Amino acid sequence: LPGLTPVNFCPKEMEKPNCKSDIKVYVNRLNSKNTILDYEYHDFDFCLGNEDDDTPVENLGQVLFGERIRPSPYKINFLKNETCRLLCSKFYNRKVVTDVRKLRRLKHGITKGYYHHWIVDNLPVTFCVSHGVCFNGFPMGTTSLDIIGRSSRKNGYGEVYLFNHVDFIIEYRDLSHDPNYFDDPVGGRIISVKVVPSSLNHIKEDSLDCDNSEMLNLNDDFHDMKIIYTYSVKFLKTDIKWASRWDYILNSKSTTSIQWFGITNSILIVLFLTGMIGVIFLRTLRRDISRYNQFDSSDDVQEEFGWKLVHGDVFRPPACRLLLSVFLGSGAQILCMVFVTLVLACLGFLSPARRGALMTCGVALYVCFGFVNGYVSATFYKAFGGTLWKKNIFLSAVLCPGIIFAGFFLCNIILWSQSSSAAIPFSTLLLLLFLWFGVSTPLTYLGAFLAFQRSRWSYPVRTNQIPRQIPPQPFFSKPLPATVMAGILPFGSIYVQMAHLTYYMFGFLFVVYLILLVTISETSIILCYFQLCGERLLLSVQIDHCWRGVDCIVLFLLFDICIHLFHYVRHSRFCFMLLVRASNLFGR
Repeated sequence: LPGLTPVNFCPKEMEKPNCKSDIKVYVNRLNSKNTILDYEYHDFDFCLGNEDDDTPVENLGQVLFGERIRPSPYKINFLKNETCRLLCSKFYNRKVVTDVRKLRRLKHGITKGYYHHWIVDNLPVTFCVSHGVCFNGFPMGTTSLDIIGRSSRKNGYGEVYLFNHVDFIIEYRDLSHDPNYFDDPVGGRIISVKVVPSSLNHIKEDSLDCDNSEMLNLNDDFHDMKIIYTYSVKFLKTDIKWASRWDYILNSKSTTSIQWFGITNSILIVLFLTGMIGVIFLRTLRRDISRYNQFDSSDDVQEEFGWKLVHGDVFRPPACRLLLSVFLGSGAQILCMVFVTLVLACLGFLSPARRGALMTCGVALYVCFGFVNGYVSATFYKAFGGTLWKKNIFLSAVLCPGIIFAGFFLCNIILWSQSSSAAIPFSTLLLLLFLWFGVSTPLTYLGAFLAFQRSRWSYPVRTNQIPRQIPPQPFFSKPLPATVMAGILPFGSIYVQMAHLTYYMFGFLFVVYLILLVTISETSIILCYFQLCGERLLLSVQIDHCWRGVDCIVLFLLFDICIHLFHYVRHSRFCFMLLVRASNLFGR
């Protein structure tokens, strides 16, 4: 991991400036796969840490991801084991409205499947289940006793239990015998932090029993309740090196085999498309060119056929040339941003230890590649014969980013109305606007200016003055069916990877990204060729084969949106809540 320095820890009696004994535990947002509403740790009535303690500064990527890192009340010293230590206690009076609301919020978080996300020594605290599979974070509680391996014959399934006790299992690498530290001995380095949550119904603070088999049930609506939070700490020695401490998290994911399946599926699609293109260029085009050469050497006038019929129309300016050039520029900007981001990620500069670095890098590169947007958009618009160059530059800088920002702002309003931690602060919105208009827009104008200073492309053939007429077209060649057919293959080559919004197997992701580019390119070539080669598919003055090259990525994105909407409609009620909240906001 380039640029990351390990932290050394020592027992309390050996503490010194380069080796501290206090192990800080930080809490982060709580989220759930059943809803997209994230909440801060402080939004629930848990034990709170000291706000005067040092809190890590969140970068732009962390804020956009909704991370809210705060200090926790847990006190852990290196190599000091703890057993059933008191953290804090909370009392709830059933006659007090605020107390009832706090309990209901806890129950709501448990039933919705919200997960804690804690951080120790810049490592995510993990929750491991059977077969060595570990997850980032652990649940607030459970409604199924089978999760924690206890009998459910007494209490049943419908009860709600809060995990008010956690067992920290901290693995460390001993450096006391390391030759590099003989002159300045240190204790060790933290390799992993795992927790085992439990639900324990403690009766009194002065008689804590963490071996108690009775669980803390939140469904009692008739009596006052006291929740006592406790924790235990256990240190274990390991031989794993510090540089490999992330391996158990990344390798324990149960998605590696799925990723290999997805890549195999993608490669088969690419081979299929490559074979089709090979047939087209090695057989069809060679045969057509040989026939054209025979007719050119003959004295008889021969009727043109195939794609030679439209050789004088293929470079005719497309319909909506301004809009097409703007989309091409924005696409080139996103293409360069994703490519460079994945390259940096594969080199290790955007490792999971650098929280928020992936999103921060993506935003910064997107802003900087505004130059590419302006240059590509202006180049194509000039090649299409456009004259509204001011409008082209303005739309290149505003249209696509404006659509993205408008949707982002609308979602942010709804998240803010729900008091979700995923809502972006107003200061961050101002920063994004500054990056857009203060950095990206000037770069777009600069790129467009340089493009307009260059000479226009010269086409290999002359465009006919009179366009050919359109014969009746079959159903499959019309824009909508052709767009559907064009997007199926690119979507099929990457649909497995789209099930994971953010993960750190960047090698897989980079390979699939290249496969996606090849698939879209080859699909566009095949689509345009079959449109131009058939006599019944000839186009008029508004020849749209240029737009057919955009069909692949358009429907690919539409498939992506539909899949994610289906996921949220099926697994959460957020879409219904979004409509209700939007109607309430805009109906006032």
